[in-house]
Amino acid sequence: MKILVTGGAGFLGSHLCARLLERGHEVIILDNFLTGDKRNLPDPNGGGSYRLVESDVTEPFDIRVDAIFHLASPASPAGYVEHPLETALANSVGTYNALTVAEKYRAKFLMASTSEVYGDPLEHPQREEYWGNANPVGMRSCYEEGKRFAETLTTVFERSHGLDARIVRIFNCYGPHSDPNDGRMVPNFVKQALEGDPITVYGSGEHTRSLCYVSDLVEGLLKAMFTEGTRGRIYNLGSQDEHKVIEYASTIRRLAGSKSPILHVDPKFDDDPKRRRPDISRARLELGWAPVVEMEEGLRNTIEWFRALMSNENR
Repeated sequence: MKILVTGGAGFLGSHLCARLLERGHEVIILDNFLTGDKRNLPDPNGGGSYRLVESDVTEPFDIRVDAIFHLASPASPAGYVEHPLETALANSVGTYNALTVAEKYRAKFLMASTSEVYGDPLEHPQREEYWGNANPVGMRSCYEEGKRFAETLTTVFERSHGLDARIVRIFNCYGPHSDPNDGRMVPNFVKQALEGDPITVYGSGEHTRSLCYVSDLVEGLLKAMFTEGTRGRIYNLGSQDEHKVIEYASTIRRLAGSKSPILHVDPKFDDDPKRRRPDISRARLELGWAPVVEMEEGLRNTIEWFRALMSNENR
């Protein structure tokens, strides 16, 4: 198949592109490198066929394809706080542009949404039917509300235009190709632990997250796109292995062999979710999907990737 991945140079998109190439697909990567990284692009000597289109998804484009994975958007707090307008437009205008191409060529479409649409949830774990508790004007709203609107657009095209589209809500994901400076929990903790700096935990560290390793998440994306009967469906993709943030900090420090102190600092956002854990019953039942990589295995892989990256940068 000929497959377009918007945001294909990003953390998750780059892993998805690599898997698609392994499966023998022809891949087109559309990215403006606002938060993506050219180092994440597939190795041109690694086999497979891909083409790079360096462009902003908010600019109209016309590429004949069989399927579109729409991932283009800043996805980390640092990214969307620095680029709030670009984030809102990527998820509104950019989603519309991607949907119109999918409609024109009758391509399968997957909208990569986020657990952020649930806001600071009042329901635990979060089911796909839950409408959320989001702040429409908070610091995170350019991302949260952008994704909620992107879901609306995708649903309209599926219902009214007959598009073969589905939505996945991605919960916290980690692994190699993360930007060391993107402000997310795992990159922050790993970088600080390896450099011997204080590991900064926002608030008490009692709030929780459920971390899914990137290879598991990519497998979920592929199953959501290519499993029969997924048109019009919404799937939570993430781990149900819930831990306190302070536990992640301690585990990463131990696995990195670090003596960094753990430093508690004031939270950056007043509306930071207190708990985050998906209900993945639907993905288990309809996709046959669930994470398989254990937390410590995934964190070890991530730490070693960061160690190699930082070593190369210091040469």
